[in-house]
Amino acid sequence: MKSPTNAPKRWLYIMPIIFITYSLAYLDRANFSFASAAGINDDLGITKGISSLLGALFFLGYFFFQIPGALYAERRSVRKLIFICLILWGACASLTGMVSNIPMLAAIRFILGVVEAAVMPAMLIYISNWFTQSERSRANTFLILGNPVTVLWMSIVSGYLIQAFGWREMFIFEGIPAIIWAFCWWVLVKDKPSQATWLAESEKAALQAELEREQAGIKAVRNYSEAFRSRNVILLCMQYFAWSIGVYGFVLWLPSIIHSGSASLSMVDVGWLSSVPYLAATIAMIVVSWASDKMHNRKLFVWPLLLIGALAFIGSWAVGPNHFWVSYTLLVIAGAAMYAPYGPFFAIIPEMLPRNVSGGAMALINSMGALGSFFGSWFVGYLNGLTGSPSSSFIFMGVALLASVWLTLIVKPANQQVMPAGAQHQA
Repeated sequence: MKSPTNAPKRWLYIMPIIFITYSLAYLDRANFSFASAAGINDDLGITKGISSLLGALFFLGYFFFQIPGALYAERRSVRKLIFICLILWGACASLTGMVSNIPMLAAIRFILGVVEAAVMPAMLIYISNWFTQSERSRANTFLILGNPVTVLWMSIVSGYLIQAFGWREMFIFEGIPAIIWAFCWWVLVKDKPSQATWLAESEKAALQAELEREQAGIKAVRNYSEAFRSRNVILLCMQYFAWSIGVYGFVLWLPSIIHSGSASLSMVDVGWLSSVPYLAATIAMIVVSWASDKMHNRKLFVWPLLLIGALAFIGSWAVGPNHFWVSYTLLVIAGAAMYAPYGPFFAIIPEMLPRNVSGGAMALINSMGALGSFFGSWFVGYLNGLTGSPSSSFIFMGVALLASVWLTLIVKPANQQVMPAGAQHQA
């Protein structure tokens, strides 16, 4: 009998749903970068310092509500949680286009972070309920592909929307799809394989047996307190904090960096150029996740790529502002290298900790990433405004990535893993 743990129908049914959902979440957080480049600061009287803080406020809300969202998803229902979040974040995103002052904008950015906080850990928990260890890096990657793929097309669409209408209409139009998709999500999604009507009973049983077999090979952890105090979880929190500084300093300020690098570029030009790093990232993520699952080695597909990203940022600084196209090419490399390791990285925790605590641990790590994102997006914007050039921020992001490389290297492999016959795994 063909192993149902490898049933193509799970991939064909679940992954498009996961991809679309995370894509819409990412759309409504990343389009602020285009509003910043397109005149929201002038229209609302926002200084450069306040602008960097507003861009980062999202991540402050995101930081505080990661773990509560993960606990609800783990103990109650991913389906219900994401349904509510989709409606709320779509509404907040559209309301951003209607703000008339800075306090209103600050409140909406913070609330948007709160309602999107549960999305990432909830989706990782959902994946761990449906995909086995040998599939998880690829499944995580298809989830996180919603990030670069969304920024890719959003960069182009947002450029056209702003040029045709303005930044307000861009926010309003781009918030509506999340609300519509919420009802599609509710109809299509089930929390566990046992609830699905589109899987045969034999497939459900075999998948459940494989997931239980994997759990039997992981060292027991009594509670969240024990998990959160473990050396590896602490190191991964620090690693993801440093990594996220580079990623979100890049994501939120790339359009502004490109726009300031060449005065002859229109917003449509900026949109097209901003999309290229995410096209490269999409290809890199697919290749890296496949190789990680094939070799059953996670760390090997994390730290070398982050090192490449760090060197690309430092190289972009060394080239200087007078060589726009060389600097831009290095930024493309940095973007691709920073995104490529996401799938293997988020496969580490479910293979290191048992199911009763892995969701909370992933939420803790992701919340530290949110804190790094807040600091990175704020400080990169601050440096750009202070110096009038992105050069200092390139050094800052490069150093942050070098720190994440070192922290990845000192994470110890899990004590015991259960892998397919003949495979050796190293976390």
